[in-house]
Amino acid sequence: MPLSARNALICGSIAYDNIMVFPDRFRNHILPEKIHILNVAFLVPAMRREFGGCAGNIAYNLKLLGDDPLIMATVGDDAAPYLERLARLGLATAHVRQVPDTFTAQAFITTDLDDNQITAFHPGAMSFSQQNRVQDAAASVGLGIVAPDGREGMLQHAREFAEANIPFIFDPGQGLPLFNGEELLHFLALADYACMNDYEAQLAAERTGLAVAELAEQVRALVVTRGGDGSDIYAEGEKISIRCAVPRALLDPTGCGDAYRAGLIHGILNGWDWQKSGQLAALMGAYKIESQGPQNHTPSRAEIAERYRAEFGAPLW
Repeated sequence: MPLSARNALICGSIAYDNIMVFPDRFRNHILPEKIHILNVAFLVPAMRREFGGCAGNIAYNLKLLGDDPLIMATVGDDAAPYLERLARLGLATAHVRQVPDTFTAQAFITTDLDDNQITAFHPGAMSFSQQNRVQDAAASVGLGIVAPDGREGMLQHAREFAEANIPFIFDPGQGLPLFNGEELLHFLALADYACMNDYEAQLAAERTGLAVAELAEQVRALVVTRGGDGSDIYAEGEKISIRCAVPRALLDPTGCGDAYRAGLIHGILNGWDWQKSGQLAALMGAYKIESQGPQNHTPSRAEIAERYRAEFGAPLW
């Protein structure tokens, strides 16, 4: 069965992002000489809650592209609003496990007028991601991704994808510091593809003792994103440079990497070359940065195709 006729299994986090705005500057309330006994409170009149988490974000963008991804994640007792949202979007929750007596993973982000941020992250149910098993979904899966999640779950799901002969992307993201060099090399030995931003790629190089180009030799393709400088795809002995799609506004980068990864997954599922896959990935990242929050952009497939043609001068579908 061709990959395009099968689902992608998205292993990763589901989370709430609680975003607060402090209408002043942190530096006006923190005494540098007293930093060792820091005790501050910030009044934050503005607050919003966004649906996030890498698995949720990637699946959301794949749905925009017309795919039917499967989410494999763990959530807590407070997950009802998120589960209801997934149902409204038509995203299956058969492999979203609710862990009793836990909270859904969530970030608490406070931003000041200088765009400085103070963030606290509670993993909650994410720490139990190893309770999910890839084999429970394997029959209908043609491609997987191991995105940031609980440490043990990431290790287990990578192993299970390999055992099931399901090609997958290793996407360590903010979870990369959890692993030493030997473990990172083990992930790459199991994976078919890897995707990191430039900082993560450099950290992986330092921990493994391999240059980025040598890391690329461990997988069929290594994708390194570089923010506004585009991305590079190392595949088949070549480095393919992908320029950014031009955003119409710069509102919020949160979730751009996940939108990019959805474009890559769609391209791999459909057997596209890396140039086209990377260009779609770049376009999805542009859509994301144009709206607040990781899951509030709503282009139709027709709009995506039209903008892709205008941006890159070629048909998409």
